[in-house]
Amino acid sequence: MSTSTERHEAARTLALVWVALVLGVLAVGWVLTGPLAPVVDPWDDSVVVWLEERRTPGLDTAAAVGSAIADTIVGVALAALVGVAASRWQRSWRPLVHFTVLVGGYLALYVVVTHLVPRDRPPVEILDPGLVPDHSFPSGHVATAIVVYGGIVLWVSAVAPQWRRWVWPLLLAPLVVAPSRLYQGAHHPTDVITSLVFATVWLLVVTRVLLPRTVDDRGQARSAMVEG
Repeated sequence: MSTSTERHEAARTLALVWVALVLGVLAVGWVLTGPLAPVVDPWDDSVVVWLEERRTPGLDTAAAVGSAIADTIVGVALAALVGVAASRWQRSWRPLVHFTVLVGGYLALYVVVTHLVPRDRPPVEILDPGLVPDHSFPSGHVATAIVVYGGIVLWVSAVAPQWRRWVWPLLLAPLVVAPSRLYQGAHHPTDVITSLVFATVWLLVVTRVLLPRTVDDRGQARSAMVEG
């Protein structure tokens, strides 16, 4: 069981990394929408326009499904379900804390950045209705795909390696979601790239800081059962 000092150190590390990520993503957003806008916008727009010109009913449906698997409500619900189930299985709150920090941290970052760095959606017909017009940066769907599906894969691989082969396909989720969001005209390529980077960093840091404690607790629980 971790000590109070270890818990405080973990919280401090996560807080510092989160702040650094927020500042980093804000800086990228300000540069993209400011000094580099005349250079970046034409390329960003050309990619999305190129995809719009190649839309078909079949691809429209595929992109809708690809986006739906990373809707915020879907991601939060899936993370909560896995966190609760894992906590009951391990008889520990740590898995639930792990997924809460993972998803909650990225959602908080997304809210802060989208409000401080308004960016208009691409100049094409947007196939995902109801989106806030100036919340293009960064891509919440791509971040959701990485932290939720990637988080599940890393957690299962660490604490239940015998199930690893069944969850590895979940790593394909970001590869499906990213082009789907571009195809639907919901984001610019640089919005998607930014989310791929910051969400991956957040996933790896949270896993590194919190997951080892989960493994330790599981091992101790097993030892206690054997000794009992």
